[in-house]
Amino acid sequence: MITKSLIILLITLPATSQDPAALYGKHCAACHDASETTRAPAPAVLKVLSPESVLRALESGTMQEQSKALTTDERRVLAAHLAGKPFGVEPPAAPKQAFCSSAPAAFRMEGPAWNGWGADLSNSRFQPAAMAGISAAEVGKLRLKWAFGFPNAFVAYAQPTVAGGRLFVGSAIRYIYSLDAKSGCIQWAFEASAGVRSAITIERPTPEAAPAAFFGDQRAYVYALDAATGRMLWKTNVETFPSSRITGAVKVHAGRVYVPVSIVEEALAMNPKYECCRSRPSVVALDAATGRLIWKTPTIADELKQTGNNKQGVPMWGPSGASIWSSPTLDPKRNVLYVGTGNNHSQPPTRTSDAIVAFDMTTGKMLWSRQLSENDAYNMACGRPDSANCPEPEGPDFDFGSSPILVSLPGGKRALIAGQKSGFVHALNPDQQGELLWQTRIGKGGKLGGIQWGLCADGRKAYVPVSDIQLRRAERGGYQAIPTAGGGLFAVDLATGKIAWHTPPPPCHTDRPCSPAQSAAASMIPGVVFSGSVDGHLRGYSAADGKIVWDFDTARDYETVNGVRARGGSMDGPGPVIAGGVLYVNSGYGNWGGMAGNVLLAFSVDGM
Repeated sequence: MITKSLIILLITLPATSQDPAALYGKHCAACHDASETTRAPAPAVLKVLSPESVLRALESGTMQEQSKALTTDERRVLAAHLAGKPFGVEPPAAPKQAFCSSAPAAFRMEGPAWNGWGADLSNSRFQPAAMAGISAAEVGKLRLKWAFGFPNAFVAYAQPTVAGGRLFVGSAIRYIYSLDAKSGCIQWAFEASAGVRSAITIERPTPEAAPAAFFGDQRAYVYALDAATGRMLWKTNVETFPSSRITGAVKVHAGRVYVPVSIVEEALAMNPKYECCRSRPSVVALDAATGRLIWKTPTIADELKQTGNNKQGVPMWGPSGASIWSSPTLDPKRNVLYVGTGNNHSQPPTRTSDAIVAFDMTTGKMLWSRQLSENDAYNMACGRPDSANCPEPEGPDFDFGSSPILVSLPGGKRALIAGQKSGFVHALNPDQQGELLWQTRIGKGGKLGGIQWGLCADGRKAYVPVSDIQLRRAERGGYQAIPTAGGGLFAVDLATGKIAWHTPPPPCHTDRPCSPAQSAAASMIPGVVFSGSVDGHLRGYSAADGKIVWDFDTARDYETVNGVRARGGSMDGPGPVIAGGVLYVNSGYGNWGGMAGNVLLAFSVDGM
C-alpha cells in the first residue's frame, strides 16, 4: 500500500542508481569512522542533522573540498543517507515565534559586557566584579534561567558575546543570532556563508560609527554587521586555499580588525593522491570600516618547494601548516600582536610552528618567534592504513590551540602565559624576544591532550584545565572515551610557575559514554573559576584552594525559549561568559566521539 509518507519520501529522494552506503564507504568512511584521529563526527551523530544541512556543508560549507568528486545527485543521496531522513522536513533556523514581541531598544555599548573571546585585549578570561554581577558567595545559588536551542546541530561551539543588553552568538548552521540577554528571545538573525565557530567582537569601526559585530566563518570570510539590526556592512574573504577557516575570534582595535587564519589541510592529506602540503596560514589586518585588506603575513616565511614524492609517487611539498586556531592577544603599549601557532603539515618543519609569534600591529612584520616544540610535522594520514602522506618522522601534534594571556608580574615585568597540547604551561617575556621565564608540566599531552582551548588568569595565578582525553574502540564500532583518563584543574603561580593547587576530576557517570577531560576554555570572576568537562558538567572552583563550589550537569533535554528541541552534551571549545548577573555557556560537542548537543544555557542567582 502506498501511503502519503511513502509518496513524500519518493518525491524528496533524488533519482539515482547510486548506493548510498557505497558512496559513504568510498568518500566518507575514512574520516567519520575514525574520529579518534580525524576528530570528525561519527555517523550516528550526523543523524541529528537535516539533509539540507548536510547538503549545504557538501556544496558550500566545510566539506566542499572533500565532495568535489561527487555529482549533484550523489551529494543529495549522501546527504539523505547521512541524515537518515528525507528532504523537506528541516525546521526553521529562526522560528517566528522565537522573535522578541517588542522592538529592541536602541543599541548602546553600555553596561556589563563580555566582549569577544577573552573579555579583554589581553585574553585574560577574567571578569571583574562590577561587570560580572555575581559574587563568589552567590555562585552556589546559580540556577537555570533559560535555554536556547540551535536547530540541525550536533555541536554548540561558538562562545557567546554580551554587550549592550544583548547576547550575540554564532552557530554550526551558519546563523548568527542577536538575543535579548535577559530573556533569550531573538532580536535578529543573519545567515553567513558557512558555520561560525568564532566568538563575535562588538566595536565601533570608527569613533563616530555605530557599533558593529565582527566575526569570521568556516570558509575564511570575515564580516561586519550592524550590531543593532544585523544588516551586513561588509564581507571579505581573507584566504582562498581549500579548507581555510576562521576558528579564533577576531580582535578589533583602533580601526583595524586582526584576523587569525587556520587551514585544515592536514585532513586533506588523508587522501594518498593529494599533493601534501602547501598551506600558508596567516595573520590578516583589515580596515574596520570597509573590510579592505591592510596587510597579510604568513606564519611561514620559508619558500614552498617540492620535497619529493610520497609512497604512491605523488609530489610532496613543504614547508606548510602552522595554523592560528585562537584569538590574537593585543599589546597596544608596544603595538604588538601575539598568536600561538599549530604544527607543520609536511616536512621540513619550521621554527614558527608550535610557537608564540609576535607581529607589528601597524605593518604586519614578524618581530620574533619562540618555538616550544621542535620538529612537529604531522597530518591526519598518520596512523591510517594508507599513510602515504604522513611526514617522516611523524610529529606529536602539539599545537597551541589557546590564546596566550598577557599579564603583569611583580616588579613591573610582564609575561605571556601560554598553554600547549604538550601538557606544558609556558611563561615568556614579551619584552625580550619571547625569552622563556618558566615552564611547568601539568598534563601528559597528546593529539587531544594537554591544554586544548584556554586558561584564565587573575593577576596572581593562571587557572589551567587539562584535557588528556583517551579513546578506545567501542563494542559496536567507532570510538568512545575512557572514563578514567584525563581531566583536572591546576592553579599555577604567574611569577614562578609553581603549582599552587590541583583539583582532580570527579568520577565519571557510568550510565553514559563519559570522559573527565576538561578541554573547554576556563573563565573566572573574582574568587571562582568555571571549567566545563567532556562529561557534560560545568563546575565552579574556589580560586583560593580549588574546592568545587558549584556543579551543574548540562547533559540532558531542555525546553527552550525558541521552541527548538535541545539537549546538552560534552563541553569542549568555548568557555562560559559572565556578565550582568548571568552566566552563559554552550553545551554539546559531537566531534571525536564526544556527546552531541545543541544548547545555549543561561544561569542566574534568581533562576526563572
